[in-house]
Amino acid sequence: MARQGAESEKKLIYAMVAQGTAVLAEQTSYEGNFRDIVAQCLQRLTFARDERFTYACDEHTFTFLIHQGYAYCVVAAEAAGHEIPLVFLEMIKDDFNKRYAGGKAATAAANSLSRDFGPKLKEQMQYCMDHPQELSRLSKVKAQVSEVKGIMIKNIDDTIQRGVQIDDLATSAELLHEQANDFRQEGTRIRRKMWFENMKVKLIVLGIVAALILIIVLSICVGHKCN
Repeated sequence: MARQGAESEKKLIYAMVAQGTAVLAEQTSYEGNFRDIVAQCLQRLTFARDERFTYACDEHTFTFLIHQGYAYCVVAAEAAGHEIPLVFLEMIKDDFNKRYAGGKAATAAANSLSRDFGPKLKEQMQYCMDHPQELSRLSKVKAQVSEVKGIMIKNIDDTIQRGVQIDDLATSAELLHEQANDFRQEGTRIRRKMWFENMKVKLIVLGIVAALILIIVLSICVGHKCN
């Protein structure tokens, strides 16, 4: 794992962008075996759907974001939490898509983009470490306006050493996603039911009020005729 001192307790340590198992660009200022761990994870990843998840290993987190066939990963000290790595990956994903729009990175060879995109990884890593409070606020705002997505936390040692397939973890994520959809659908159904029930009560009350008004008007009219 990365060799780091007290000054890097909340640091982002390593970042990379990969297509399949090929790392196109990476950036780090630390020494450690995180490259090997990330490589093992990439071999087990599926790129069929967009998702994000985090693995914990030896007081570090390995956070992945899968988007349109590319894998974005950042290794961070566990003390950095989960918000900063996720916001960092969203920023990197947007930067990467803007810079290599139109499939410019589709045929790139392994590590061929490190010279071009590596400085951007370094710049964004430093920015995120220098502005944790701003990123925390941004994360909360994004959570309020976007759909809830499951983040799986798993011990990476168990996953690699015991041969647990990430596909199985992805299936769990899919089940969580389906459950979230069911929850939203049920919530929508309940809100509609409540709206109809509320409307029914309003119509009944309106009918009663209309009937009372009609009775009063008829009574007045009959009283005038009698006079």
